[in-house]
Amino acid sequence: MPSRLRAVLDANAAAGTKSMGLFLTNGFPDPDSTLPLLHAIDEAGADFIELGMPFSDPLGEGLPIQRSSARALSHGVRLEDSFETVRRFRETSETPVLLMGYINPVLRYGISNFCAEAVSSGVDGLILPDLPPGEAGLLSAEAAKAGLDVVYLIAPNSTDERIRAIDDLATGFVYAVSVTGLTGADLGGINAVTAYLRRARALVQDNRLLVGFGIRNHDDAAQLSVETDGFIVGSALLNRIESIWDAVHPAPMADRLEAVKAFVRELKTGHAVV
Repeated sequence: MPSRLRAVLDANAAAGTKSMGLFLTNGFPDPDSTLPLLHAIDEAGADFIELGMPFSDPLGEGLPIQRSSARALSHGVRLEDSFETVRRFRETSETPVLLMGYINPVLRYGISNFCAEAVSSGVDGLILPDLPPGEAGLLSAEAAKAGLDVVYLIAPNSTDERIRAIDDLATGFVYAVSVTGLTGADLGGINAVTAYLRRARALVQDNRLLVGFGIRNHDDAAQLSVETDGFIVGSALLNRIESIWDAVHPAPMADRLEAVKAFVRELKTGHAVV
């Protein structure tokens, strides 16, 4: 029986619909706003959500996600708080949630304890970009025991052999990083990115293939997802939330959430209102 994440991705692919994943850092823009934002993103059409576990040294992140982590940490947000956020989100939603973060805090928490707590909270999968697939045996085993999917990343400079190996290891989907750079980076030449994604599409046989990094709007998403099963947006969403929350005269919470929903709908459909 497929996992909740895999079931959603498979159903969308069967229907000819591209899946949309959205990234939000836990505790951003402040701890009280994260849960309402998760619900807003969900209601606006997210097929799955990546919840970032704030970390002081996010090696693969550009400035928007770095700022979001620093902001969350300044509020005292800890790894354990991500479990509670997902637990509360699960009270009203079945949308798949993946925890995204870095391996050191997970090792400190204890891999077995982390996986058990994650699944008991309602988490569906994990993305740990700094964990080399070749060294992920213990995590993969504990995740499988707990019933968690594990997503691994490929990049434009990944060899065919490595892409096939990652496809063998991944259980949720294969995450195609669009550029050899940080989150939020410019896409550069679209033809080169498309050629890389076409190559990856031919090599990834066991999983759905989704693309992320550098997607700022619906046009970017539409172009890149031609060769994939969907797309993931993080930095552009965080930038939009930051601008809404940090306005000189912030709107009421309900209006701010509606503005985020409009942005998410536009990402997915090209129209702010569905």
